[in-house]
Amino acid sequence: MTDRELLELAAKAAGIEYRPAVSARVVGMGVTGSPHLRSWNPLTDDGDALRLAVKLKLEIDIINNGIAARTQRGEKILVDAKEEACAYAATRRAIVRAAASLAPKETT
Repeated sequence: MTDRELLELAAKAAGIEYRPAVSARVVGMGVTGSPHLRSWNPLTDDGDALRLAVKLKLEIDIINNGIAARTQRGEKILVDAKEEACAYAATRRAIVRAAASLAPKETT
């Protein structure tokens, strides 16, 4: 799954209305529903990631081999230290992956 797909699913799970950023230089989503459009990217922004984790009531575990984010349903998403050497980046990625796993499934 691409980072963009992860961000879209995470936004859906959190009830964030979003639209893809128009600039190719901006990797993230523009958040709508507020008077000001702003960039939203919990993969790169600690604050966005923390707000996402709190909103979705995620539990974060720092373990020897990486970072895990656990959903309220008990699903545990692990980002291995080999995948993301930076613990901060691994934490943000675990949060976004856990949030994405909570997105409502689309029916066709």
